[in-house]
Amino acid sequence: MKNFPMQLDTAAMLLWHSLQSLTVSDPQLLAWQDAECRPVPAAPDRHAIHSYFNLCPESPDGGSVLYFTSAAVDGERGELRVLNRVDGVERIIVSGLVAEDAHRVACQQWLAGGEQIAYHNYDPRDRRWRVFTVSAAGGAPRLLAEDRQLGMGAAAGDWAPLYGCHWNPGVHRDLELVNVRTGAIHVAVTISAVLEQYGADVEQLLGGRDVSIFFPVLSPDGQRVFFKLARGGGGNDFRSPSASKREGMVIYDFAEKRFLGFHTWWGHPSWTRDGKKILTKVDHGSVLFDAGDGAATPLVPGAASNHPSFNPAQTLYVTDANIAWKNGGRPGEWGIFAVAPSANEFTLIHRFPFRTKGLGAQSWRLPDPHPVFSADGQRIYFNANAGPWTRLQVIELVKKP
Repeated sequence: MKNFPMQLDTAAMLLWHSLQSLTVSDPQLLAWQDAECRPVPAAPDRHAIHSYFNLCPESPDGGSVLYFTSAAVDGERGELRVLNRVDGVERIIVSGLVAEDAHRVACQQWLAGGEQIAYHNYDPRDRRWRVFTVSAAGGAPRLLAEDRQLGMGAAAGDWAPLYGCHWNPGVHRDLELVNVRTGAIHVAVTISAVLEQYGADVEQLLGGRDVSIFFPVLSPDGQRVFFKLARGGGGNDFRSPSASKREGMVIYDFAEKRFLGFHTWWGHPSWTRDGKKILTKVDHGSVLFDAGDGAATPLVPGAASNHPSFNPAQTLYVTDANIAWKNGGRPGEWGIFAVAPSANEFTLIHRFPFRTKGLGAQSWRLPDPHPVFSADGQRIYFNANAGPWTRLQVIELVKKP
């Protein structure tokens, strides 16, 4: 069992304010300082939320943007919409959805190179969860699995990860992969294999071995996965922080059919594009570690971090952070930061009120900004609050004449 360093250099953290006031020299960061920010959908009278910082809401070809919309105060009931980036036309793909929370909504995502959209949905009539796929061109949704939820797949691939409901998984305690084109499902990693490899560590971390695989995230090439473990409390009350205990990170290589490591720290991880390393938050900073040997490298001391993820070229990463206690931030103010590890520099590229009472979706689990780069690295998408609504935003590099 491996542990990440829980504290970064506090002296470096104290330099945060002074570093932020310096002019950056990295040309990529300078370009992002001049980037323009705007809301994605024009309608100002509803929530529009993208699902997570491991999933880009923009299609792989850059032509469309996918998001969950809701007119409900809590943002937990709504529909999926797709916006055409060229003509601005918005269309409803599927409606009548119920989400676990407004934090990752329907876990909607592009798959099969952008031809399919996968999502999960709760049906309060029979109190069951189901995973579906629907053609990006439209049409009727197709049922993929019942009594499971959807993890994070690779947009270019045909396979999406499935896992049992973390509060009460029943027989679905393994990691399964479903093919969104054919509907075929196979078990990829069993919980018994996890316990055989790391049982003592799991018991120490979660207080027992009655656990299940939770929240799997595939690498961009689909060859590796990391996931949490969950120890559910049973019952059907999933809208509660105590529905399950969820900790740790297990890394597995599908091609080599072997575990690569078990870590006690989660910290909002994301894959590098090559699938070899994982970027994650540690304390107030970010660490990049090798998925194979676990060697960890702290990145840019003093740069704040919450949900960090790299651009496609792996030269910059974007992250969000509460800046109320730094940089003259106001109460509840958050920022979107671009960080250049090779230059040891970072910059604040956008600031906005976020965790302020009465703003945004009033879900039991509030949304987060969850910033993420587009596939071409030219745009950053994130969630922000505008009055009572949480709305998807995009920061785009300005084209020079």
